[in-house]
Amino acid sequence: MTDVANPLLQPSTLPYGLPDFAAIRPEHYPPAFQAAFDEHLREIARITMVRSMPTFENTIEALERSGELLDRVAHAFYTVTSADATPEIQEIDEQLAPLMAAHQDAIALDGALYWRVQQVHAHLDDLELDGEQRYLVERHHREMTHAGAALDDEAKSRLTALNQQLSTLNNTFERNLLNDTNDLAVVFDSPAELAGLSSGELSAAARAAADRGLDGRFVISLPLFTGHPYLAQLRDRESRRRIMTASQSRAARSNANDNRPVLAEIVRLRAERAALLGYASHAAYVTADETAGTPDAVERMLRDLAAPSARNARAEREALQAIVDETEATPFTIEAHDWAFYTEKVRTARYAIDTSALRPWFEAERVLQDGVFFAATKLYGVTFAERRDLRAYHPGARVFEVRDADGSAVGLYVLDLYTRDSKRGGAWMNPIVSQSRLRGTLPVVVNNLNVPLPGDGEPTLLTLDEVTTLFHEFGHALHGLFAVVTYPHFAGTNVFRDFVEFPSQVNEMWILWPEVLDNYARHHETGEPLDPAIVERLRATETFNQGHDTSEYLAAAWLDQAWHRVSTQTEILDVAEFEAAALADIGLDDPVMPTRYSSTYFAHVFSGGYSAGYYSYIWSEVLDADTVDWFRENGGLTRENGDRFRSRLLGVGGSKDPLDAYRDFRGRDAEIAPLLKRRGLEA
Repeated sequence: MTDVANPLLQPSTLPYGLPDFAAIRPEHYPPAFQAAFDEHLREIARITMVRSMPTFENTIEALERSGELLDRVAHAFYTVTSADATPEIQEIDEQLAPLMAAHQDAIALDGALYWRVQQVHAHLDDLELDGEQRYLVERHHREMTHAGAALDDEAKSRLTALNQQLSTLNNTFERNLLNDTNDLAVVFDSPAELAGLSSGELSAAARAAADRGLDGRFVISLPLFTGHPYLAQLRDRESRRRIMTASQSRAARSNANDNRPVLAEIVRLRAERAALLGYASHAAYVTADETAGTPDAVERMLRDLAAPSARNARAEREALQAIVDETEATPFTIEAHDWAFYTEKVRTARYAIDTSALRPWFEAERVLQDGVFFAATKLYGVTFAERRDLRAYHPGARVFEVRDADGSAVGLYVLDLYTRDSKRGGAWMNPIVSQSRLRGTLPVVVNNLNVPLPGDGEPTLLTLDEVTTLFHEFGHALHGLFAVVTYPHFAGTNVFRDFVEFPSQVNEMWILWPEVLDNYARHHETGEPLDPAIVERLRATETFNQGHDTSEYLAAAWLDQAWHRVSTQTEILDVAEFEAAALADIGLDDPVMPTRYSSTYFAHVFSGGYSAGYYSYIWSEVLDADTVDWFRENGGLTRENGDRFRSRLLGVGGSKDPLDAYRDFRGRDAEIAPLLKRRGLEA
């Protein structure tokens, strides 16, 4: 019997099926998950017990109809675990992790279900199916095979145990990282130590301190990546050093939050699972079902880019050292915590531009309304209206209704801008409700960022990097909002991992597009637009510091590959030594340019969905840079261009092979030359 008191166990009555977060309490989640597991298993049993031969309707479509309750509960819960993970939610998450893994395996490894999917797949050419239906059969067959459905019972039993262990370890890694990141937030005693920060940034640091009971002091919280936006501004070298040291020591301090044994065990178990499934490594297993195909293809690309990137980075370091030698009374050898600060000095000297001084022109609300939303309206015709009557999972998350040019409903967009101790680091998009014609649902998607919350009455002024992040994550949101598919399997961003970053990267092109920039980049006090001369200099700096930026990214991408190319025979005794050897192997072991994510806080690959797939950002950027060229060649920000990109790429979701969708949009395969030009890596 359904528990009528549990709001998760019946469809939400709110617009677009937005979960009634105001009524949902933490204790509602465990029984809701159990009820959803039970219902899903009954639905699968009804499919496998059908006496008639398998058909698309009684097997594949029935499979797509199943699990709706579980999807609803899981989307709500995992939205909260990432963005508002209170201790109570964390405890529930730890309990659920192995249960969810076991349930997923119960479906993916079900022999009777796999037999029926195999039968439909074997007769695919005899069936009268449309393109989406045919691809759905292919994907279900491929994914179940890839998951291990063809294994014998003994192997399946071991696989299930491995998956449960890994789900628990992934959860432990994320919890440790969140706890240690909060613990390592850097406390300063006086504004003098933070000289170079704006009044708004100081007020945000004072608010963060007050929230921790440290009135009169200042707290600088740590982002997910190795560096920190403030390193470009802080004049006190010791303050910069303290922040960088704290960042690089996360989850590697031999305390209760140490992730070194956790990640080593994750790597070992992933290697064992890959071997069980017939692959030489976890990287081979992952890439086999991505557009890359093999780890060797990934390695070729990373190595081809690493050498010119390191070369350019060395030249950049020489320029920074020259600035230090010329300007400092007591010159010193530049270190990692100095890079961003002196990069701004070089940028100023070469281009007469200081990006940290641009913040007054990037007031968050104006960037959102007159930049992000404005570009989407011009390109796609959609409009955004805030729904203050709708409550998301946290008071800081805002809800917007999205409508098409003809007034028809598209979905809801949720923006959760500010950092807090209960939110994991980084920035991301995830669905709360997925679109499906079969289920009659429209999308609800959320963007999370980690912008410091300023003091009362202070404006939120973004860095150029934060503006870029907002446009990037909104590109994911548009993908989630615009995909119109019949089957939930293909909803939104359910595409290959090494393709998913492509639409979000394309959306970054509008940041400096003249019509868009002039609309949002206005001084928050005077309303004056950004000086056109500054804009031109900004565009001139697009390849500036790309040696460093590309090298730190490639180092992380290669580190991910190195961890996941190990075999079951590899014994990892020291995480730091393994990391150093991997970076030396690809020529990116310069301590002045540390990897963007070191192993113990590399959440993308040890607690997120990017294991052996962090390469996907640069892999997708080949498509992105080629697409940006197409927009420029065809008139840029026009409805005609937007409609083509929306209908042929964003709109198909995962319902066709992504490279086929790209060819349909572009008329050919992507070329790498635009990427090399963008990153200054041309020969």
